[in-house]
Amino acid sequence: MALPARDHRIGLAEAAALTKSYPAAKVSEEKAGAFHKDQVLELLNQPGCVALRVYYARLVDGKPALVLTGMDKQDKDLTGGVILEQHFPCPPFCDPGSSLNG
Repeated sequence: MALPARDHRIGLAEAAALTKSYPAAKVSEEKAGAFHKDQVLELLNQPGCVALRVYYARLVDGKPALVLTGMDKQDKDLTGGVILEQHFPCPPFCDPGSSLNG
């Protein structure tokens, strides 16, 4: 089943409320992860890629991981191409002035 149309955009106030609610269910101190644009674009520009999927995962040492993969129009993961992890965790790679950094 293909992903239905949806506007994923939300306002800053709603985004800040969502990120502030995450620590209540805290599993680790990590709040977010950053990826370089060129590699995310490489993933998104793969032939047949229509969306991005984020898998929440754990490294062998128990630390959180974010695994990014492209998706095709049938909602299938594009596992034969670019898959990303090795994100920059927040903290320490955070924007201390961001209202999203609850």
